[in-house]
Amino acid sequence: MNKRIFSWCLFDFANSSYSAVIAAVIFPVYYANVIVGNETGQGDLWWGRAISLSMAIVALTSPILGGFADYSGLRKKLLGLYTFMCVAAVASFSLLEKGMALEGFLLMTFANIGMEGGLVFYNSFLPMIASPSVQGRVSAWGFGIGYAGSILSLLLALLLIKQNMFNYVWPMVSVFFIIFALPSFALLPADERTQGAPASSRILQTLKKIWTEKELRKFLFSYLIYEDGVNTVIVFSSIFAATTLKFSSEELITLYLLVQVTALSGAFAFAKTIDTAGPKKVVMLSLVLWTAVSFASAFVHQKPAFLIIAAVAGAGLGIVQAASRALYSSFIPEGHEAEYFGVYSLVGKSSAIAGPLVFGILSSWFGSQRPAVLAIALFFITGLLALSRVKTNKSPKTVMKP
Repeated sequence: MNKRIFSWCLFDFANSSYSAVIAAVIFPVYYANVIVGNETGQGDLWWGRAISLSMAIVALTSPILGGFADYSGLRKKLLGLYTFMCVAAVASFSLLEKGMALEGFLLMTFANIGMEGGLVFYNSFLPMIASPSVQGRVSAWGFGIGYAGSILSLLLALLLIKQNMFNYVWPMVSVFFIIFALPSFALLPADERTQGAPASSRILQTLKKIWTEKELRKFLFSYLIYEDGVNTVIVFSSIFAATTLKFSSEELITLYLLVQVTALSGAFAFAKTIDTAGPKKVVMLSLVLWTAVSFASAFVHQKPAFLIIAAVAGAGLGIVQAASRALYSSFIPEGHEAEYFGVYSLVGKSSAIAGPLVFGILSSWFGSQRPAVLAIALFFITGLLALSRVKTNKSPKTVMKP
């Protein structure tokens, strides 16, 4: 693994502190149950709104900014700007008190825009540092090392919580994120302007080109559907465990640590398989797994049984994300990485709008989270059926050792 690939993977290690502590485990429960109050599902509703709004903003701006990054040569600088936005907003969570639902909503919206918006530029470095023949395993390495970051940040959060230093958790995440992100800004390829039309014209050309590519268009449609399910599970799993199954804060961290360990194992175990068997087959296998997990979660009542379900879900988490990224990379022409990943982000973030809203509305409507969990299975089934009709490009462009 060369320095560029390692630094790229280390950024995933860094931002996983946000993914684990803020987006998935501790802050969702803290915001929904403590800041808002979730006795009638209002916490779910406010959390769903924050995630949906931030994802909508990222979805609308990512294609334009992706094209702008390629044309202007500001890819790395924009990654830094979005990272700073996320870090600053998370550090500000320490100012939140009970009843500050709107303030928490706004800060979470800014934090999530910074995190998810930055991923557009982060992902766009993948085709620049690894050839198509190894992008699957490099993508999986990124997620795998990222899960190690989740584990470490959660262990640090657990130590702070046990010492009754809850408000120090948010600054810890900010410091963790920025420290481990620094090598990527030093070692990833330098910003360079590319020849061609301005960003606005380029993104229109890219959208037109993608629309004319039937298989790529079909893949993006399937990704839109199944990624909605994945995103919804990530942002509501801890709230479901805490509200419906009555997991304590320490039990939630233990639960998520289990998920991260199995996700790390799954990502590395299937890293080479993504390249040898093909990313499409790996994604389809993962979606079958996620469908089973959704049905099982909707009917589980015991904590030990949910731990088993969570472990199975974790094994499929890194696989589906890494394989999807590798599959999409195979469609990208050289020199158009950021703008293509801008469109990828447009689709991916759009897929995080409907799911959280559906979950929040169903939870509030029924007064129970179980119907909302069951509804998520439909996203995986529909996405699986759509993906099965996609014909993939099997001809590699170049070969380069990672």
